[in-house]
Amino acid sequence: MGRDILVVEDDFNISNLIRMYLEKEGFGVRMASDGAKAMEAFYKKVPDLIVLDIMLPVMDGWTVCARVRETSRVPIIMLTAKSELFDRVHGLEMGADDYVVKPFEMKELIARINAVLRRYEIPNDTSKVLHYDKLTINRDAYELIVDGKKVDTPPKELELLYHMASTPNKVYTRNQLLDEVWGFDYFGDSRTVDVHIKRLRTKIENVSPEWALCTVWGVGYKFELRDGKRAAK
Repeated sequence: MGRDILVVEDDFNISNLIRMYLEKEGFGVRMASDGAKAMEAFYKKVPDLIVLDIMLPVMDGWTVCARVRETSRVPIIMLTAKSELFDRVHGLEMGADDYVVKPFEMKELIARINAVLRRYEIPNDTSKVLHYDKLTINRDAYELIVDGKKVDTPPKELELLYHMASTPNKVYTRNQLLDEVWGFDYFGDSRTVDVHIKRLRTKIENVSPEWALCTVWGVGYKFELRDGKRAAK
């Protein structure tokens, strides 16, 4: 049996359809019909990926996502009928890795599952820590240290900052960041990048004269290094 997928969905027909397609693709599948059962299944055995509906009985998907993120970085794909920008951004800020809106094609869900799993296949000996003046971005531990103090940072904010800081002075368009950090086409709406950048700036702006998170008007954003500085090893 292949990778273990936990599917949390209270609609019997949808959950069975997902299970059937996943098993056909060689995945091992466990099912949960409400949030409490999902947490029981998670604690019993941490899966390789969670497909998580938001509108669940007993405990909603946002709460499940938050509780999982207290102890684990297991990939989470939110599955929901909610399609408003606020709901999508909120799900991602809670620590979700992707967001699929109902109704959806099963081929799309399978493709997104495979894409998210590929992004998590990082060699164990590959360090994911960047050091700049008064700034440490630790993607191994998902910690942001600013001027010697740990700053609470949602996973996607940290991943966005790490991605830009790992290639300093490179200008990214919003769509590039959506593709390379979130790993999927965000329904053509790039405002979520602006939201994340704005929140990052409240945490790191004016900390050091050696670097800055900059807007390149009409193009996108970059992590700018000044006076030829580079990340410390």
